Amino acid sequence: MDSWSNPAYRPSEGLTMTTNRPKDPNERSDPDLLTRTSWVNAELAYRQIKKGRAQGNTCALWMRCHLQRYLHSTGCFIQLHCGKVLFVGLLVLSLCCIGLKTATLETNVEELWVEVDGRLGKELEYTRNIKGAGSGTTSELVIQTPKKATNLLNVESLLLHLDALLEATKIEIEVDGLTWKFSDLCFAADFPRTENAFIDLILEDLLPCVVITPLDCFWEGAKILGPNPSYNTGNDFFGKLSWTNLNPREMIEKLKFAESYFPVEEMEETFDRAGIYDAYMTKPCLNPYDEECPESAPNFYSKEIPDIGAELTNGCSGFATKYMHWEEDLIVGGVKKNKTGHIIRVEAFQSVLQLMGEKEMFEYFDQTSEVASVAWSQEHAKRALETWQRNFSDILNKIANDTARDNVYAFSYTSLLDIMKDFSSISGVRVVLGYVLMFVYACVSLLKWNDAVHSQSGIGMAGVLLVALSVAAGLGVCSVLGIKFNASTTQIIPFLALGLGVDDMFLIAHTHGEIGQSKIPYSEQTGECLKRTGVTVLLTSISNMLAFFTAAIIPIPALRAFSLQAAILVLFNMGSVLLIFPAIISLDLVRREDKRLDVLCCFQSPGTTQVIELQPQSQDVEAPQREASPPPSYSPPPSYNTVMHNTITHSSPDGGHTITTLAPNDGAFVQRNNSISSSGNPSTTSSRQCLTPEESTTCRDRCVRAQRECLSWSLTCFATNIYAPSLQKTPIKVFVVVFFLVLLILGIWGTVQVKDGLDLTDVVPRGTKERKFLEEQTKYFGFYNIYAVTQGNFDYAGRQDVLYEYHKAFQRVDKIIKREDVSVRPFWLDLFRQWLSDLQTAYDREQQDGRFYEKGWYDNATAEAVMAYKLLVQTGDVNKPVDMEQANKIRLVDDKGLIYQPAFYNYLTAWTSNDVIAYTASQANFHPIPNFWIDDKNQANFKIPKSQPLIYTQLPFYLTNLSNTEETIKAIVNIRDICDQFSARGLPNYPSGIPFTYWEQYINLRFYMMLSIICSLVVTFIVLTVVLMNPWVALIVVVVLSMILLELFGFMGIIGIKLSAVPAVILIMTVGIGVEFTLHVAVGFITSIGNRNRRMLMSLEHTFAPVVHGAVSTLLGIIMLVGAEFDFVVKYFFNVLAALVVIGMFNGLLLLPVLLSFLGPKGEVIPKDNPDRLATPSPEPSPKPRDRPLRSQRGRVYPRLPSDISLSTITEEPTQYSSHEIIVQPEVVVETTMVQQGASGGNSNSGSRNNSPPTSASSTPPPKHVTRVKATATVKVEVHTPLPGTVDQERSFKSKRRKLKELETATNSDSDESKC
Repeated sequence: MDSWSNPAYRPSEGLTMTTNRPKDPNERSDPDLLTRTSWVNAELAYRQIKKGRAQGNTCALWMRCHLQRYLHSTGCFIQLHCGKVLFVGLLVLSLCCIGLKTATLETNVEELWVEVDGRLGKELEYTRNIKGAGSGTTSELVIQTPKKATNLLNVESLLLHLDALLEATKIEIEVDGLTWKFSDLCFAADFPRTENAFIDLILEDLLPCVVITPLDCFWEGAKILGPNPSYNTGNDFFGKLSWTNLNPREMIEKLKFAESYFPVEEMEETFDRAGIYDAYMTKPCLNPYDEECPESAPNFYSKEIPDIGAELTNGCSGFATKYMHWEEDLIVGGVKKNKTGHIIRVEAFQSVLQLMGEKEMFEYFDQTSEVASVAWSQEHAKRALETWQRNFSDILNKIANDTARDNVYAFSYTSLLDIMKDFSSISGVRVVLGYVLMFVYACVSLLKWNDAVHSQSGIGMAGVLLVALSVAAGLGVCSVLGIKFNASTTQIIPFLALGLGVDDMFLIAHTHGEIGQSKIPYSEQTGECLKRTGVTVLLTSISNMLAFFTAAIIPIPALRAFSLQAAILVLFNMGSVLLIFPAIISLDLVRREDKRLDVLCCFQSPGTTQVIELQPQSQDVEAPQREASPPPSYSPPPSYNTVMHNTITHSSPDGGHTITTLAPNDGAFVQRNNSISSSGNPSTTSSRQCLTPEESTTCRDRCVRAQRECLSWSLTCFATNIYAPSLQKTPIKVFVVVFFLVLLILGIWGTVQVKDGLDLTDVVPRGTKERKFLEEQTKYFGFYNIYAVTQGNFDYAGRQDVLYEYHKAFQRVDKIIKREDVSVRPFWLDLFRQWLSDLQTAYDREQQDGRFYEKGWYDNATAEAVMAYKLLVQTGDVNKPVDMEQANKIRLVDDKGLIYQPAFYNYLTAWTSNDVIAYTASQANFHPIPNFWIDDKNQANFKIPKSQPLIYTQLPFYLTNLSNTEETIKAIVNIRDICDQFSARGLPNYPSGIPFTYWEQYINLRFYMMLSIICSLVVTFIVLTVVLMNPWVALIVVVVLSMILLELFGFMGIIGIKLSAVPAVILIMTVGIGVEFTLHVAVGFITSIGNRNRRMLMSLEHTFAPVVHGAVSTLLGIIMLVGAEFDFVVKYFFNVLAALVVIGMFNGLLLLPVLLSFLGPKGEVIPKDNPDRLATPSPEPSPKPRDRPLRSQRGRVYPRLPSDISLSTITEEPTQYSSHEIIVQPEVVVETTMVQQGASGGNSNSGSRNNSPPTSASSTPPPKHVTRVKATATVKVEVHTPLPGTVDQERSFKSKRRKLKELETATNSDSDESKC
C-alpha cells in the first residue's frame, strides 16, 4: 500500500492503489517509506505514533513534518514554474556579481591583524593622530653573502659592497614629470642655520644622507655620501667639495681667516659636540692605489691593505662619530673572533639606507620650486618613494652576476607590500582550473554508463556552475557591504564555499536519482526531493552560517572578515541549492520524460526500454473527480503462474522488422505457482511472469552480467554491499576504535609540537632574490628598528628620573643592540642634558675668568657661554620670563643630573633649534613641535619662547638576531613587560615598530582561535539540539567535530606547520566543513528504523556516495594550489585543506558510524510490531469535493469517518459500498543482446515459431539477438468510497457527545478486527 502512504500521493489522482509486494532490487517502488519513514515522510511517522502503532520522538517529527510540508510545496511550485524560477534566480545572482566591481583588497598588516579596539590598535591610532599618516622613516636593506668561501674579510668583497651602494645612490626616477634622486628622498642629518646664506647653501648641498654601512670604517665610505659630482662652490676659497676630500676641521680653520663674517665659533662648537672632526680623511683606504685616496689616510704611503677585521671590531662610525656609531651586530653577521676579541671571519655585510616618510617628504618639498609644476600632495610623495624603492630592489638584485665573487641582495618595504599584495590576490588560473576539475568530476561521478536517459551528469555540471555563480554573487554582496578581501579570503573562501555548496548539491542529486526509481508522480518528484533532503541541507547550512557569524566576534579584522564572508556565502549557497538547483532538476525531469540523452539532450535515446502493456488502461492523473459510484464487491485477485522462456530476436531478411522466436534447445517451459500463501492476505498477493533459462548460465552470460555490473557499479553499491556490512562486524569496529584512539594520541602529541609564527620566506615566491634576502637576513641579522613611545599626561620636567629609569630598563632586553659597556644608546633626554651640561661648564669657566658681569657679558665671552647665560636667566614663568639675578643661583643641570624644572621647556626650545644634529640623531620626533629660537651672541635676546608640553616622544632601539618567531615573541613580551611596569608608575608609553605590528598577533592568536572554535561548536550543538530535538546525537556530532579539530591540529604539528592567521582560519572553518561530513550520516541514522547496526547500514547506504563525492570534488578544487609559486600556499593552504578533507571524511564515514552503532540514540520512530519496518499504514480519508453544492438525499446514510482500515484487515464491506475493482496490468520488459551465430544458426531458425521464411544454409546467417523477457503483473485495486458531501449526513445525532461516542465505537471495532 505504498501509494496510500506515499507523501507524493494526492487525492486528485484518484483512489487507485497498488498492492504491496515483496521487496525486489529491480522494482520501481519506494522501499524507504516504511524503513526510513521520518526521512521520507515525517507526517506519516508522526501519525503512526499518535495512533499507538509506534513510539518515538514526537517533537522532532512534528518540527520536521512542518518543514517537509513547506519544502514539498516549494519544490512542487518550482517544478511547475521551473523556467521562471531558473531565470529569476540566475538574474538575481548575476546582478549580485556586479558588486565585485567595488571589491577592495586589503594588504596593510595594521588593518588586517591588529585587534580592533585592542591595545595595539589604540597605540597605532594614537600615533596616526599625533604624527599623521605616512610619517617616520623606512629602511632599505642591502645584504652581501659569499657564494663559495665563508669569509668576506677581503678587499674585493668590500669593494663589491661599495659598488652596490653607489648604484643605489645613482638611482633616478621620474614620477608625474618630476625627477627624483636618492639625495632628494633620503633621511639626512641637519645642520643649524647661520646668518651667512652662502654657508647655509653649501652646508645644505653637502648635507649627507644617513647610511649605516661597514664601509664607514674606511675612507671609501665617503664615496657613498657624495655629493656626486662634487659640489662646485664657485669660490676659489672652497673649490669643489665632497665628502671624499672634505675635512671639516680644516674648513673651520680656513673660515677663521676669511674676511667675510661667519660664526666660526658656533659652527666649531657644533661640530665638536657631534664628533665631526676629520670625517673620512684619516680612515684607511681599502684601495690605497685609488687616485682619490687622501694623503692623510694612514696607509697612503705604505700602500698596505688595512686589517679589515681589526677595523670592523667594535663597529664603525659615520661622519658624526658621537651620534653615528654603528655596532657590530648591525653591520656584520656570522662573526667569529679570536681570543683577543678581534674579528677574524665575517659571513655577511649589511647596509641600511634610510628614506624619509611620505609625510616628511611632502612637508619638506611643499611650497618649493621643485614641485611647483604639479599639484603637490602627500600622494605624489608616496608614489615617488614607492617607485624609487621598486627600482632599488630591481637594480641592486642584478648587481651580482654569475661571475661575481659574492651574492648581493636588496630588499625594500615596498617590495614586501608588493609581495603581500600578490600573495593576497586571487589566482584566476588556479581557481578556474580547480573549478574545471570539479566540473569534470561532477560529470563523471553522476554519469550512468548503461543508462544515458537516467544519467545525471548534466545536473552535476549545472550544479557546479550554479555554486560557482553563487560564490561570485556572495562575494559581490560582501564587497557592497564593505567587507574587504585579504589573503585568507582570496585563497580559502572560493574553495571552501564551493566545497560546502557542492556537498549539498551532490546530496540532492543523489536523492533525486533514488526518487527516479520510485513510483512518485512526475509532478511531485522535485517536491519530494526537497522534502527529503531540504531539512538536512537547511540544518547544515544554518549550523555553518551561525557558526561563522558567531566566529565574527573575534576582534582581529582578517578573521572577522573571513567569518562574515563565509557566513554570507553559505547563505547564498543555501538559497541557490534549495531554490535554483531544484529548477534545474525539474528541467532535467522533462528531458528524462522525453527519453533524451543526458547532456546531449537534443538527441533521443536509441535504446529506450520498451514497455508493452498487455492490458492497457487509462491513467489520467489530472482527470476531474468523478461521481461516487457503488464500488464492486471485493473478490480475491487471481493467482498467476510464472512462465520462463528463452527467445531469440533477429532482423528479418529484408531488414524491415525484427523477428522474435523461442530458442530451440536453450530453454523450456517451466511453470511455478506463486499463488497466495495460506497465511497470506488477499491484499498482499503479487502475481509475476518471468522468462528465465532452465539450463546453467553460460560463460558468455556471466561475462555480459559482469560487464553490466561493472557499468552499473557506484559508490552506493560499494557502501551497501561491502563497506557498511564490514563496519557491522565487531572486529572491524574494535579496530576502528583502536585506530582512532591512536590518531587521538598522535593528535594530542602533534598539538603540543605546534609553534606559533609565520616565516616571511614562505610568503615569497621560490627562486627569487627577495626570498634569498629574507633567508640570509634571518640567518645573520634579524634586524628591526623599534621605538619606545612616551605619551602625554606626564610631567616630563618634574619626573625626569622616571624617564632615565625607563630608558635604562631596556638594557634587560637581550636582543637590543648595546654599546661596548653593555649600555643602550643615549636617548633625547641624555643628549639634551649633555648639551646643557656642556653649556654650564663653559659658563662656569668663563664666569670665573671674568668674562661676565652682573647683567651681561664682555666681548671675549664665547657663544657657548653666552647661550648658557641666556638659559640661566629663564624662569619659566610667562608673567616674568627672565630673572637676571638667578644666573648664578641656579644650574642648568643639578648635581643629580636633572634639568632645571621650571625652565625645562624654554631649554627644550633652545636645544632643538641650536643643536640640530643631536636632535636629529636622537630621532625624538617631539610633538607638539618645539618652538624655534636661534641664539646670536651679539644680541641680547633673552626671551626664549617656551615650548608646549610634550605629548609624544620616541626612544629608538635596534633589535637583532630575531631569527624565529619564538625569539621575536620573547623580545616583544619582555619589552611589553617594561612598558606595562612603567605605565603602572604613571608613565604612559608603548612600543612601536614592525615586530609589534607583525608578530604581536601571535600573543593572543591562540586565545581568539579557541574562543572562535568553542563558539562555533556551541552554536552547532544548540542548532542541532533545537532542530533534531536530540541532544545526544548533537553531542556525538560535536565530539566527532572536536576529534577532527584535534587530529588536524596534530597533523600541523607533525609536519611542521606553524600556527599563524591562515591555519587558524582553517581550524575555525573545520567546524563548518566537518558538519558536512558528519551531520548527513547522523540524520540518516536517527531517521532509520531498526537496531543500531541496521540503522548504521541504512545511513551509509544513502549518505556515503554524496559525502565522498563532495570530499573528492573539494580535493580536486584545491589540488591546483600545488603548483603555486608561493610555498605558503602549498604548505599552509593545500596541505592543511587537503588534510582537513581527508580527516573529515574518515571521521564522518568511519568513526561516526562506529560510534553510532555503539552509543547512538534511539531512532525517531520505533515500530511496536516489527522492529525493522513500520506497519503498513491505513488509507487516508477521502478528500472533500471542490466547489460542489451539497445534494440532499432522503434516507439514512452513515457518514464517512476517518478510517483506520488497512487492506490487511478488510474482511467484508458494508453493502452500501461498491465492490473492489481489480485491474491486472502486465508489463513486459525486453532486453536484447547481439549474438554472432555460426553453424547452429540454421537450427535456431528451423525451430522458430514464426512465419518468416528460413534462410539458406549456405549463406552467412544474419546476427541474432538473444532476448530475455521479464513479465511482471501489477495488480492495482481501486477502492471506491462515498465522498463527503455527495450523500446527506445523518441528522439523527442529537449531540456532539453522541458523535464522539460513535467515533470511539468505530475505532474500537477497527482495532478488534486488526487483532484478528
